[in-house]
Amino acid sequence: MYIEVEKGVHLFVQDIDPGPGSKPIFFVHGWPLNHKMFQYQFNVLPQYGFRCISMDIRGNGQSDKPWGGYSYNRLADDLAVVLDALKLENIVLLGFSIGGAITIRYMSRYGGRHVAKLALVDAVSPAFVKSPNSPYGVPKEQATTLINQMYDNLPKFLDDVSLTFFNRNLGAATLNWFAELGRESASYALIKLLQEAAREDVTDDLSKINVPTAIFHGVHDQLIPFKSGELTNQKIKGSQLYPLYNSGHGLPIDQSHEFNKLLMQFAK
Repeated sequence: MYIEVEKGVHLFVQDIDPGPGSKPIFFVHGWPLNHKMFQYQFNVLPQYGFRCISMDIRGNGQSDKPWGGYSYNRLADDLAVVLDALKLENIVLLGFSIGGAITIRYMSRYGGRHVAKLALVDAVSPAFVKSPNSPYGVPKEQATTLINQMYDNLPKFLDDVSLTFFNRNLGAATLNWFAELGRESASYALIKLLQEAAREDVTDDLSKINVPTAIFHGVHDQLIPFKSGELTNQKIKGSQLYPLYNSGHGLPIDQSHEFNKLLMQFAK
């Protein structure tokens, strides 16, 4: 289905509902991907009574690809419109990577409306770029280099990122699949999203989260270091940190079986 989030901009939403009484989990994907990255969750969780709803962030996957609107605030507003339109209540809101940052901003900006629990997965938090609030981020110069590589040769850039995304050898087919998901996005959307991540900081948003929160983070994450996950854990009152010891940044794929078990335990 498609939901209009502002005039002329429609987002693709997938809703896998196993039936009455199912518990809703709403998935927000990361960069440079789309909702298909959660296939190893969608294949399993509905069997255990979980309704899996996901959307493609604007510019990505099957959603519309406008030139503008890639700020964290606008993306949080998009999420709010979708949740309102679906009339969802008491959901588990799950955000992966930059999707984690978007869900954090949503929780702060909208007071956690519709949300009973929050799951952050390798979230871009507190910030992508190193700062006093986020000392484990990448240097600003490195972020600029990454953005410039997308301008110069996006296909090669996506292939290179795939090599650092996972912690184990998943084979050429999986790496090609990852890169192909990136190629379903508008190139300018990928650039703008990374530019936004490079300038944003969600530190002030973290203290406004007041629902049970689980932080799942790959210990070997090369993009958002595990120490950033530990820092996020410290800044969200009462949150629980779940280290995934054999995962890099792509833990829903690196350790899908372990992650699914932990997520279902948290979501029930």
